[in-house]
Amino acid sequence: MPTESEKIELSPHELREITGYAAECARRALSIFEQSAPADPRPRDAIDAAQAFAAGGRRTAALRQSAWAAYSAAREAASPAAADAARAASHAAAAAYLHPLANAHQVKHILGAAAHAARAEELTSGEDRRVTAGTLDWARHHAPTAVTAVLGRMPAAPPGGGRVGEFIRVLDAALRA
Repeated sequence: MPTESEKIELSPHELREITGYAAECARRALSIFEQSAPADPRPRDAIDAAQAFAAGGRRTAALRQSAWAAYSAAREAASPAAADAARAASHAAAAAYLHPLANAHQVKHILGAAAHAARAEELTSGEDRRVTAGTLDWARHHAPTAVTAVLGRMPAAPPGGGRVGEFIRVLDAALRA
């Protein structure tokens, strides 16, 4: 296992696959945000920008700005579920900027969109753990090879982070199994 400061290989193809995966995960929860704030396009814009990058687009300042805009939408959200849905979108766009470092924090960047989407769905369902299990199972089964390959070059997900951190660790362990 690499040390925390060691650089890892991270190909452009892997970065695009990880970003596309994050966008798919975030899109699952987008309606939760849009029901709460139908006139706010920031999370949708971030997911669309992430998908454009995954499809071969350039990594631009506009892509990074869309991640920050979705993060701002999360801070302004009217409900915790809507906030987590917007955070999922923010993580999707930010996935394009994953650092090639063997750092547990980078695991959060890879799996953050899936974990926040799962939390948004869980909150919307009234904390139904079956919904959460289904969402995390979907995320595990839809992870492309690049996600598991890059996770395999990094240390395990870090402790902490509340319920979202728990989801990241559960998904990380499942993808490494």
